[in-house]
Amino acid sequence: MGKVVDALRARIQTRDLPKTPKGLFNALMRREKGNTQRVADRLGISRRQVQRIVKGDRDIRKSKAETLDALRREVSKDHQPRVTAKGIKDAKSRGLTIETRASFGFHAAAGSTDDARMRRLTEDVPEELLDDLFEALRNGDEEKAQEIAGEALAMEYFRDGGTRADGLDVTFSDIDYIDFH
Repeated sequence: MGKVVDALRARIQTRDLPKTPKGLFNALMRREKGNTQRVADRLGISRRQVQRIVKGDRDIRKSKAETLDALRREVSKDHQPRVTAKGIKDAKSRGLTIETRASFGFHAAAGSTDDARMRRLTEDVPEELLDDLFEALRNGDEEKAQEIAGEALAMEYFRDGGTRADGLDVTFSDIDYIDFH
């Protein structure tokens, strides 16, 4: 997926996703109880292609990149649903902290520097952004998760919870590492 989604997933899940395309495919087949039509719908391929993969006439590893991406995305949506729900509930009740080293740039009033530079930050995610962050995780949307994480860091570090730098627009990019606690 991406650095932000993977870090969030690591925070709330206890087991990793299967590594190989065949393992991912088998996990999806188990989740859908062998229903080839539902698997085909979720992957955006034909039912016949799914049947060929199950039978062994076709190798899932040789599928299109879009199909493999869809396979990883669909399996990650359903992976450890009870553990994920418990992790999300726990994070909402106790809070979530982001620790990262990334590039931060600014769009602000004239006279201020807007050059991006690497910073190491550790800040809490505001409660009002937690639902959106976990929704991005459920959808596997790396771009949205990165945008929300950047907004959380901007609100807490740069805008100090809304007490200063109200019009400051912060860009969050070039993530070296990111971790959620």
